[in-house]
Amino acid sequence: MQKINRKTIIIILIIMAITLIYYIYSTKENEKIESFEQTNEIIQNDTEMEEIKEKIKIHIAGAVNKEGLYELEEEQRIADAIEIAGGLKNDADLSDINLASKLEDGMKIYIPTINENTNENTNTQSMKSTENPNTQGRTTDKININTASQSELDTLPGIGPSTALKIIKYREENGKFKSIEDIKEVSGIGESKYEQIKDLIKI
Repeated sequence: MQKINRKTIIIILIIMAITLIYYIYSTKENEKIESFEQTNEIIQNDTEMEEIKEKIKIHIAGAVNKEGLYELEEEQRIADAIEIAGGLKNDADLSDINLASKLEDGMKIYIPTINENTNENTNTQSMKSTENPNTQGRTTDKININTASQSELDTLPGIGPSTALKIIKYREENGKFKSIEDIKEVSGIGESKYEQIKDLIKI
């Protein structure tokens, strides 16, 4: 009788041990599955976030090694556009370019050369030197940047033929300027040039 009881107890203990081992193993497997699912969810969320970033197209021209149309991500900067266009040529002039400006879809970026800006400054100085001294102090009509021709725009300080042409192209592509400050949207016209011409222009 005692032998039977001992055998029964041993069997019961073995069954309990097996049950306990199975329970521990199952718990660990469930934890692994949950951890794997959480990892997959994180990866999926990251992928979805990357897909949410919109793609934009910009046109970059001028003193860059590879002019053309490029696709970049929203929130990237002009510096990124220059990099993807193969970098700057040796004669590039960034004095009026804000490299930190954010890109926008359909944007055109023009990088001028040092020679272009030098020619513009030379034309401006030449214009000033040929002014009639008798006209100094007189009130002159402001130039309407929405209707002025290239030759009229060329008479503005710091605005040479190439920049005047850019102003006209900007009007053709984007419509009339809504304020005189909008002229700063034209490539090559930075804050310094705007300060020179703001009192001489109108819309």
